[in-house]
Amino acid sequence: MMRDRNQVVLPFNYEKNISEKDPVRKLIEICEELDYTELFETYVRTWRKHNPITLFEIIVYGYMQGKYSAREIEEACINDIRFMWILNGEPVPDYSTIARFQSKRLEKVIERLFYQLVEKLYEMGEVRFKNVFIDGTKIEANANKYTFVWRKAVEKSDRKLREKIAKELPVIAARYGIYENITIEECYQVLLNQAELINLLFVEGSGKRKTQLQKDIENLGEYLSRLGKYTMQTEICGNRKSFSKTDIDATFMRLKDDAMKNGQLKPAYNVQIGVESEYIVGVGIFSNPTDVNTLIPFLKRMRSHTRRKIEQIIADAGYESRENYLYLKENGQKSFIKPQNYEISKTRRYKNNKYRVENMRYDEEHDHYVCENGEVLFFAYETEETTSAGYKVKVRYYRNQSCEGCPHMGKCHRSTRGFREIKVSPEFIRDRAQSLENITSEEGDLLRTNRSIQVEGVFGVLKQDYRFRRFLTRGKSNVETQFFLLSFAFNIQKLCNRLESGRFGQDLFPLKTKAA
Repeated sequence: MMRDRNQVVLPFNYEKNISEKDPVRKLIEICEELDYTELFETYVRTWRKHNPITLFEIIVYGYMQGKYSAREIEEACINDIRFMWILNGEPVPDYSTIARFQSKRLEKVIERLFYQLVEKLYEMGEVRFKNVFIDGTKIEANANKYTFVWRKAVEKSDRKLREKIAKELPVIAARYGIYENITIEECYQVLLNQAELINLLFVEGSGKRKTQLQKDIENLGEYLSRLGKYTMQTEICGNRKSFSKTDIDATFMRLKDDAMKNGQLKPAYNVQIGVESEYIVGVGIFSNPTDVNTLIPFLKRMRSHTRRKIEQIIADAGYESRENYLYLKENGQKSFIKPQNYEISKTRRYKNNKYRVENMRYDEEHDHYVCENGEVLFFAYETEETTSAGYKVKVRYYRNQSCEGCPHMGKCHRSTRGFREIKVSPEFIRDRAQSLENITSEEGDLLRTNRSIQVEGVFGVLKQDYRFRRFLTRGKSNVETQFFLLSFAFNIQKLCNRLESGRFGQDLFPLKTKAA
């Protein structure tokens, strides 16, 4: 018997069917306390069909459910009672409204909304800005992997074209009685003026004979177009080695191998995060593939929003550099950065290599090094180098008188100058030694263990549980908006998990004690 489904019913109360522990309740509780003044300022008209706060809440909750496309969120608003509860009787936004809101309205305010959430976690006592674990991962960009532009190839093509122009331009100029030192732009304009004076009819197609003037004009026009193209591509590249044509902010990076152990060279972004107490407290998106140059801008950006100084920075060997040590020391921050030679320095081969500068005997009183043959390397001169971040670092050079007749010749060094010269940065040596002392202490063991658990654990959750392995938007600003939304959603879910599991207020995992 068919039931009559056309009954008159009272409005359904969605809230009764939503569990008290559902993360959507905590999301609404947190979001209702945020300041949305800047978000409302992005609207010129006061009348709006959809409430911006509601749109923000359904997008964040969509990210918490692993729904990143606007169409998926629209469908959830129609079928999922939790999204209906967030809407609270408001009309369901279509996918284009959701996409425009994310790309145009949230772009300028999402970072400040995210750091408002971090401030809320600080007020709860969950975040203290004491121990921040920093790490990065490469996430594939929404770009075609065959649309690469390599800087070296562009520079090579540009050089060849300029050599070709240097040979052909004097010949063309002489053909029309133009002075020799004319530039290609001036020559092209002169030929265009001459064609206009004689009312030259430009012809195209088979069977049509082009005049020499038309051929020269077309050739110079093509050269100018190619020069402009190479210049533009060089400017887009900047300090990078490559970029993608479909997303010029993305750089080709070596991603993790696939299941068949094939190297993955794809357009991607270098995503940097800072984690404390399992929460993401800082986000940075970079186009350069290495981590070493991201630490300082990441910390500066994070501090500009939080207005607080992080006490201790914990990072892996990819962040070790002279400028990073110097920056942390200048700002009174304790570094727990793993030295790049930490693993290899524990090997027997490294320890027995007496020719390495690290293993040479240094006489601090007389300021000289002694090599394996007993030769003294005296201080020669000192220079000041400027790092890529703009910091000035002192570098000292030491050299001996002569290596003639030394039995270790060829093993100690490969210089053909007849003496050995070594380059030493005393500040870097001291900072590396201090950082090594920090990470090998009892506190350092605890923090290094937690770095592996917390920051690498966050990336594992985002990529595996949230299935976020590729950006859906293009351009660095849109990519940042998407990842800030993802981080916002992650923190809400993490807060709910910690409340439910009883880890609220615990910022570090204790070390496991060995069984007797």
